[in-house]
Amino acid sequence: MITMMNKSTANKGEQKRNFSDQVKQLIKAIPPGKVATYGQIASHAGNSRASRQVAWILHSCSEKDGLPWHRVINSKGHLSLPPQGGYEVQKKLLELEGIKFKENDSIDLDDFLWRIPHDE
Repeated sequence: MITMMNKSTANKGEQKRNFSDQVKQLIKAIPPGKVATYGQIASHAGNSRASRQVAWILHSCSEKDGLPWHRVINSKGHLSLPPQGGYEVQKKLLELEGIKFKENDSIDLDDFLWRIPHDE
């Protein structure tokens, strides 16, 4: 019985690592001048209900793993960071890559959303 519990726990840990690794791989693949949403990344990594986990991975791993964190936005085309909390930096980085913001400070997802290839 203890062995079964250990295997189950190990499998859950491996699933979390696999999800995290897939999220990181997808984020690294977002090309300059394109954005992806938290939900889009979560879904392609295997858990469509894990948008917040994607945000946590970005928060905890962007610097050490060199993730282009600024290319991940919410599903409405808005930046999720608050003013004076990274918003201005993210907006500037996206503008430097050619992304245009609308008057309401959102990004037109029809123009700038990355269409993830099925083999990613």
